[in-house]
Amino acid sequence: MPHALRLFVSTPLFAGARVMTSAAQAHYLAHVMRRSLGAPVRLFNGRDGEWQAQIEALERGGARLLVAEQLRTQEPEPDVWLLFAPLKRTANELVVEKATELGAARLMPVRTAFTQTERLNLERLRAIATEAAEQSERLSVPEIAPMRPLAAVLEDWPQTRRLIVFAERLPAPPPSVKRDQPVALLVGPEGGFAAAELDGLRRHPFVHVASLGSRILRAETAALVGVALLTLPCPSL
Repeated sequence: MPHALRLFVSTPLFAGARVMTSAAQAHYLAHVMRRSLGAPVRLFNGRDGEWQAQIEALERGGARLLVAEQLRTQEPEPDVWLLFAPLKRTANELVVEKATELGAARLMPVRTAFTQTERLNLERLRAIATEAAEQSERLSVPEIAPMRPLAAVLEDWPQTRRLIVFAERLPAPPPSVKRDQPVALLVGPEGGFAAAELDGLRRHPFVHVASLGSRILRAETAALVGVALLTLPCPSL
């Protein structure tokens, strides 16, 4: 059975509300998904849960949706941030898409000593995150912050949030983290962290430097494995 059609909107959701979509969303409804007047659409905004709506009008400038009933209340999600050194474009898009599906609450690109990418198309990355949230049935879309130097991020870091740093060839495993604990994960670029960066990270009391094992993982693989470890419940096999 196919997934229900879902859209992320920014406006408040309640029974009887009329929501105007963007022109791009109207095009998606009419020309990509071939929906017509009266067709059902599920809406979410990251605050009010998920609601059933139907298409009242389809125009080039936007669609008008009538909100009917709430399907799901807003649920608490893991308070997990992912900090990553930007990679090649396709790898960045993969990290954003999959980290969204896995439940990361905030994505923070950071510039490290060996980071090769200087610019990011944040608008495209935010669109990818939105589409991933719609597809995966999340009730929120993660924030994507502008890229900043790692030193600047650490300078104003919230001291109550633990920062787990994955580095290669280290004996320390990731620490156990409670599901309701604010935590963040930092993954370096291709080539890893500079020695001076690791020394600087270890000086911060909120930092825990760890390893994912003896294998050398690609940066995008390490990022997604780390997010999964922190957001997904561990099943009993």
